[in-house]
Amino acid sequence: MKLSALRKVAFARATALALTAALFAVPCGSAAADPGQASTITSITKDGRTWHLQVYSAAMAKNISIDVQRPVDESTPAPNLWMLNGLDGGEGTASWKAQTNALGFLADKQVNVIQPIGGRGSYYTDWQSPDPVLGVNKWTTFFTEELPPLLDAALGSTGVDALTGLSTSGTSVLQLAEAKPGLWKAVAAYSGCAQIADPAGQEFVRLAAGTWAGGNTDNMYGPSDSPLWAANDPVLNAEKLRGTQLYISTGSGIPVIDDVNYYLGSSPGPMGAVNLALGMIIEGAVNGCTHNLQSKLNTLNIPATYQFDPVGTHYWPYWERALHNSWPMLAAGMNVPA
Repeated sequence: MKLSALRKVAFARATALALTAALFAVPCGSAAADPGQASTITSITKDGRTWHLQVYSAAMAKNISIDVQRPVDESTPAPNLWMLNGLDGGEGTASWKAQTNALGFLADKQVNVIQPIGGRGSYYTDWQSPDPVLGVNKWTTFFTEELPPLLDAALGSTGVDALTGLSTSGTSVLQLAEAKPGLWKAVAAYSGCAQIADPAGQEFVRLAAGTWAGGNTDNMYGPSDSPLWAANDPVLNAEKLRGTQLYISTGSGIPVIDDVNYYLGSSPGPMGAVNLALGMIIEGAVNGCTHNLQSKLNTLNIPATYQFDPVGTHYWPYWERALHNSWPMLAAGMNVPA
């Protein structure tokens, strides 16, 4: 996609999202009083099979909310299936819990469903500097170093993990798998753009983390020529995915009647048409990124399962379907029945 077109998309996307205001929410987590405190679970509130954890991150010096749906048989150790939300980090309504029946689908499975809440606009990565709007973001450190042993101890889990993400977190799950090879045995990325270091990829990140979320990506990876962009590009670092079971999915950007009805129904008037166009453009661009990732993995002889839908825009019903389709691979990675 040309940069001029991406900038037009930036303006339109920002306008549509500002007017619909569907995803804005008060950030989760609170600053801790003791900056020298070690990472720890500060509280657990149990509500049936749902556990609400407050986890102090030493790297970010604040509490992070983690919701856990416990396995169907809580008396037996179970693996952890991490489900990352989209750009708003689950702080608003754009979450697996609010937009899908994913938790219902997983309710009879022998897995702990790990749902982090927070990290709006962060791409769940380590930012090199604090951001005036988005604050301190050290999510790679939190997810790869701090949180896993705490979850295993609190949940009595098997120590086997899998990871899923959609849209911007579809990029994040690939970055996280490359940051800590072997931590997640299986990874599923739904509609995530794996290229971030080239000009178009950088522009896409700026649209999401900057235009929409209000952050400054110079605090994330630095200016365009910073080596941190390449260091965090899943395509350029694809060799680090070797040995991880992978499921990669995307639509084509071509809408079907259900897409049209959804967008026009959820935002009546011109904004519905604008959002439909954006859903088409974003998914079409993600489709190109995903094909490039496939080419790189094929070159490296790294196997993956791909789902290239001939239709589909950038929204939840497709991601929920992809979760169902990828479940057998995720289950195999976690050594549980499908």
